[in-house]
Amino acid sequence: MKILVIDDDAAVRKFISITLQRKKYNVIEADNGKIGLQLLQEHHDVSVMITDLIMPEKEGIETIIEVRQQYPAIKIIAISGGGKVSPENYLVIADALGANTTLKKPFSGQELIHAIENL
Repeated sequence: MKILVIDDDAAVRKFISITLQRKKYNVIEADNGKIGLQLLQEHHDVSVMITDLIMPEKEGIETIIEVRQQYPAIKIIAISGGGKVSPENYLVIADALGANTTLKKPFSGQELIHAIENL
């Protein structure tokens, strides 16, 4: 299974990628939604997208909306540590716009793997 990880925080992106690679998932990475959407055009075999919600260039909410329109079969996990408001508020919006599941930062590797397995 190929998973696209989108997060502007390099440390978070690396944590997610290493966690997934240890479970033998094929991972590609992007640091914002704009690059993530470009990667989806190149990699037609992405099954799951994990996206942060607060990012420069193109935020996760915008990315979720576009992915739902262009790639409806892709499963989406929205992640957020919040911004000016609590992360739960952003995650509720992501859920309403089509995320299959949400995770509040910080989360453990086990929570991440569990979320993927439950998709």
